[in-house]
Amino acid sequence: MSFLKIENLSVDYPMRKETVNAAKNVNIQVNKGEILGLVGESGSGKSTVGNAIINLIDSPGKVSSGSVILGDINIHEDQTNSIKYRGKKIGLIFQDPQTSLNPILTIGEQLIETIQTHLNYTKEEAKNKSIELLQEVGIKDAKKRFNNYPHQFSGGMRQRVVISLALCCEPELLIADEPTTALDVSIQSQILDLIKRLTKERNLAVILITHDMGVIAETTDRVAVMKNGNLIEIGNTKEILTEPKEIYTKSLVSSVPPTNKKISRFVIIEKDIKNNLENNIKILNRWEKKQITNKNLIDIKNLSKSFDDNFFTENTNNSVMAVNDVSFKINEGESFGLVGESGSGKSTIAKMIVNLFQPSSGDVFFDNICITKIKNKTEMMKFRKQIQMIFQDPYSSLNGRLKVKEIIAEPIRLHNPSITNFDLSDYIFDLLDSVELSQNSSERYPHEFSGGQRQRISIARALATQPRLLVCDEPTSALDVSIQAQILNLLKDLQEQLNLTILFISHDLPVVRQMCDRIGVLKEGKLCEVTNTEDLFVKPQHPYTKELLRLMPKIESIYR
Repeated sequence: MSFLKIENLSVDYPMRKETVNAAKNVNIQVNKGEILGLVGESGSGKSTVGNAIINLIDSPGKVSSGSVILGDINIHEDQTNSIKYRGKKIGLIFQDPQTSLNPILTIGEQLIETIQTHLNYTKEEAKNKSIELLQEVGIKDAKKRFNNYPHQFSGGMRQRVVISLALCCEPELLIADEPTTALDVSIQSQILDLIKRLTKERNLAVILITHDMGVIAETTDRVAVMKNGNLIEIGNTKEILTEPKEIYTKSLVSSVPPTNKKISRFVIIEKDIKNNLENNIKILNRWEKKQITNKNLIDIKNLSKSFDDNFFTENTNNSVMAVNDVSFKINEGESFGLVGESGSGKSTIAKMIVNLFQPSSGDVFFDNICITKIKNKTEMMKFRKQIQMIFQDPYSSLNGRLKVKEIIAEPIRLHNPSITNFDLSDYIFDLLDSVELSQNSSERYPHEFSGGQRQRISIARALATQPRLLVCDEPTSALDVSIQAQILNLLKDLQEQLNLTILFISHDLPVVRQMCDRIGVLKEGKLCEVTNTEDLFVKPQHPYTKELLRLMPKIESIYR
């Protein structure tokens, strides 16, 4: 008998001019001891269904019809049911760890509060359980990190904390909304193994919402495919991935980058190829072409960065060495990848290159000029236009008070104050087209978009100044595979035709294999090896690199 039954569920968002049907008559059943994968493009309604189960739909949205039955209780029949079950019987792992955690409370305080709210634990018992959970999800020095605040963790480590919060009250149903999006392959493997183990040991029912088909292939028992709020296909994982019936499902599977070979372009739906090429041409025609050279554009020399782990004390003996004596070069027109675990120093290096962090020692040279020594703001502004960054978390990197057109216009006006309003609007529309967003999107605010759509806005903003170096910090981690394919093809086109140089930071090894010419592997702030991409995947030298490749989720595993 099914533990969770979703029957004819519809969720509507009444807007000023229209009503958006985020979910339409969705019917899903999940058994105890089963992991059901929920897949589909960004905005397809995956997260909406997950949130609707416990009535977490933001106003003015509402569950307009249907029922959610947990065991033998209709959760939506009584409003108090949602509050009573939320956190205790139903655990939730949200997509964005930054907005899931309270920034003014320590990690330990948040775990203890959740445990004591739902379980009859003393404060000391709750603390011990919290530390055990932090260790279980792979956080080193859990006793020490227990008293840290969310901002003192990397993106991947924050996600691990969120997973601890979801599991701390031993729920019977776990809704995991992109639980491994921000995690590197080693921690992702630990988390997925943990979820699979808990599913068996606790007879847990799990809904895993993700766009990672490799994770789906290796983790789920069944898969439900959603498109535009509709459930279009559901069935056994192997059947859905190897013999999909719907054209849309076939396109999702074909968009997944292979793990066993390098391809020239990502496969996307045929109707989108024409649109994507046309949009790329618009941007390429506007772009000021750079002269092709064979020199190093970026030269990192003995770069180190340490952070004081005791921000509120005078003790400086516990500083954390995030980057430790790292040196590498990036050729102009090259795509250079940085991979490694969460907390390995990838994002810290990126932020030093774009001058958001000052290094503790070492230098960053851009076009033979040491930009770490520049103190004059006017002088630094010349380089800010040439170096742009796509951040890992699209929600916190966008100004929530500005409309999309203002967000994209801001860097254009800053670096080209003489541009006319007509040309500015035309350029903004072309940028939105290039990342597959409608022109009407320009009048909306970031909170009105899904996570993947917000990341596309971030990419459009980064391209707005026509940079020479594009620093991509997990640029597609929030995107579904079909949109990921379009965005990465766009980056490939820009690089090829404009001699664009890319620093590509990611934990998604199949994507890195397709995107990069050379790869550097980081571990605990140190560079393990730097080599050509195919050499790294075919004959890795360092034991850590070999372990990363072994743990990489592989969609090909479903064919075994």
